[in-house]
Amino acid sequence: MAALTVILWILLNLSHTLAEDYDELQLIHGMENKISVLPDGSCKCQKELTKWDKLFVMLEDSQMKQSILQHTTDEVCKVELQSVRSEMRQLAANFAETCTSAMNTLTLHDMAQVGQKVAFALEEIRETKVEIMSEQKNILQQLLAVSQDLSNRLKTLEMAWQTSADMKDQRLSFDIKKRVPENLGTTVNSLATQLQQSKAELTRYQKWSDRHILPSGCDMALTFPMRSKKIFASVHPDDMTLSSFTACVWVKATSVLEKTIVFSYGTKRNPYQIQLYFNQSSAVLSVHSDTSKIVAQNVVSLGQWTYFCATWSAEDGNATLWVDGKLAAASSGVAVGHNIPSGGLLQLGQEKNGCCTGGDFDKNLSFSGKLTGFNIWDRVISKNEIQSLASKDDSCSIRGNVVGWSVTEILPHGGAEFIYN
Repeated sequence: MAALTVILWILLNLSHTLAEDYDELQLIHGMENKISVLPDGSCKCQKELTKWDKLFVMLEDSQMKQSILQHTTDEVCKVELQSVRSEMRQLAANFAETCTSAMNTLTLHDMAQVGQKVAFALEEIRETKVEIMSEQKNILQQLLAVSQDLSNRLKTLEMAWQTSADMKDQRLSFDIKKRVPENLGTTVNSLATQLQQSKAELTRYQKWSDRHILPSGCDMALTFPMRSKKIFASVHPDDMTLSSFTACVWVKATSVLEKTIVFSYGTKRNPYQIQLYFNQSSAVLSVHSDTSKIVAQNVVSLGQWTYFCATWSAEDGNATLWVDGKLAAASSGVAVGHNIPSGGLLQLGQEKNGCCTGGDFDKNLSFSGKLTGFNIWDRVISKNEIQSLASKDDSCSIRGNVVGWSVTEILPHGGAEFIYN
């Protein structure tokens, strides 16, 4: 607003000056200006100016004064614009500082509120946890009290029953009957019924656990539901060239005949390179031929998990059979100097018999039951290792370097399938 006032004032002065100059051009002391003064002060008479000459002179003066006015206006505008720009910058700086301070204050306030809410929530959780623990403690105490009361009652009934059974004197028996509650017979019968029900439940649970629980931390097993020439599993190791080996497997057989194959390895020329099979209650390991073998008597228990390990070395022909970590049979001179070649068929639940996998199998040789933790090493492992495998809770996590359970490919055929714990 101040700049506009200055500009108007300048325009008013210039217009007044222009008017005076024009009057001076027309009249000097009331007479027409027809004399021009030379620089030395002398006068030079000239002809009277025409209207056009006067008009051109006025235009030239007007243009000059207009240029002066425009220049002055530009200078004033620049100064005022700089002043306005400075004021705007100052205002922006003050506004930014105010906004920053307000944002910081608001952020701190919000953080304080959030912290209070979190602290309140944590306190509620802690109180809830304390209440839950207190309730659990009370419930456990009540259960303990009920259990103790039930135990005392059972002891009382047992003592009363035993006393009444031992008494032969009718009078003493009559006195006891007075002290014993009248509903003792009903209570005892109810207790006997409960015991029978508990026994039946335990039997059902035992059957269920036998079907589902696996040994020593194993989480899967290979099941052979029945004896059939079509039910078996083929194992595919990378290399079976062996001059010594250790083979271990968890076995749970449902039935055993004169020759029930647990696993076998054979080639086209010799189907009896390695065999571990059951003969009734005996376990048999044969190497190179069915006559070169060792036998462990009375080690097969039907319906129970048993850990079998077999070792053999070609250097001296030493062969051993271990059952649940204990040495069950040992012999020397078994297939001395024989090297087991690669390129054959390794199978679970059947022996190689014919040209290829599944060819001309005999169902009387097939295995029925469950297998897990099948591993083969290319060396004779030590006694301590075998005992550790049989006793550790994670024996299925220890794997052989020729066949590793859950690592080496095992393909079930027929009705054989994997089950999981």
